[in-house]
Amino acid sequence: MLSIAELPKYDSYKDSGFMWVGLIPSSWEVSKLGSCLSPVSIKNHPELPLLSITREQGVIERDIENQESNHNFIPDDLSGYKLIRKGQFGMNKMKAWQGSYGVSKFTGIVSPAYYVFTFAKRINPDFFNWAIRSKLYVSFFGSASDGVRIGQWDLSKSRMKSIPFLLPNEKEQALITNFLDKKTAQLDEAIAIKEQQIALLKERKQIIIQKVVTQGLDPNVPMKDSGVDWIGQIPAHWKISKLGRCLSPISIKNHPNLPLLSITREQGVIERDIEDQESNHNFIPDDLSGYKLIKKGQFGMNKMKAWQGSYGVSKFTGIVSPAYYVFTFVISINPAFFNWAIRSKLYVSFFGSASDGVRIGQWDLSKTRMKNIPFLLPSEKEQILLANFLDEKTAKIDEVIAIKEKQIEKLKEYKTSLINSAVTGKIKITPEMAEA
Repeated sequence: MLSIAELPKYDSYKDSGFMWVGLIPSSWEVSKLGSCLSPVSIKNHPELPLLSITREQGVIERDIENQESNHNFIPDDLSGYKLIRKGQFGMNKMKAWQGSYGVSKFTGIVSPAYYVFTFAKRINPDFFNWAIRSKLYVSFFGSASDGVRIGQWDLSKSRMKSIPFLLPNEKEQALITNFLDKKTAQLDEAIAIKEQQIALLKERKQIIIQKVVTQGLDPNVPMKDSGVDWIGQIPAHWKISKLGRCLSPISIKNHPNLPLLSITREQGVIERDIEDQESNHNFIPDDLSGYKLIKKGQFGMNKMKAWQGSYGVSKFTGIVSPAYYVFTFVISINPAFFNWAIRSKLYVSFFGSASDGVRIGQWDLSKTRMKNIPFLLPSEKEQILLANFLDEKTAKIDEVIAIKEKQIEKLKEYKTSLINSAVTGKIKITPEMAEA
């Protein structure tokens, strides 16, 4: 894989007149979006497929059956929705600053609040899509938008018209498009392979954890029936307890000065970044005296999302939402072993069966049924041994995962840099490169 610096350059460059763009090939034209695009608004096509415009993929077909992906209300009468044809440019004007726009691959209808454009001059739609969805143009749309509310900035039509657009000739547009289509497909394939490898490593990690917390480490140990279908055979010397005998609920408040913690599916109990607005969907009150104290080594749980695995033994002392459960251990249990066991897929499914649906994404955990969830107990000495084994074994797997994630990050950075360089003329795409 050649570095960007090693790729061919144009013979001569000129100043684009825009600091953010810098030098561009001498033969390229600096146009404005206002002269490239012409707005259209055709309605009364409710029979056509419903489309949406996203930051990640541009214009996509909308899955109206998937409630989780449909945050916005869909009316019964779609006659007011706008027609967008294949090859036209669509934009969510409230999220243009994030990159929620693109050339459509479909003919369908979009929200009446969206913008739809045809091309007013000879522009290759695929080249335009590569260029306009590059990081350079996303930043231009950011500067042309005004804040309305968190996550939404209204795009000024007059300022949008003045956004510069770099135009090579039609032949070069086609070469750049072909090159980026092929090269990014190769990079996406390499990324997908590494993502699949990560998924397999994570699956292997879960299998190891589940086997260790239900069978131990000795393959020759005598086994007995656990009496629970989901668990099967367990070491004969292990005890089968119930969570109600292992845990005791506590509710200590009036510690507003302690760090604010949260409980997530991915990591269990974590320190909450109160500055990060995007990760804080729930309101944080000024008065935290009603929040619950959780000490290091205690077990915390988001009872509405226990069915997803949003619980864990805390590594911190802090405060959590008053809606969460906090428990101490009432029998001799190694907290590290308990955390490995309770956060394994086996127990997540138990919590699912002990919860009742309240609303989409939230199931209320029944305290009575939770108390009856079985918990497997090796001796204290064996608990420590198993916890240490899992710490070491999973750390090695996590290390390999981290390496592959870093490789993916570099591939994505290279892809972004390649696109930006091609659509701004920092590199010259030759016919040989477009065909390779």
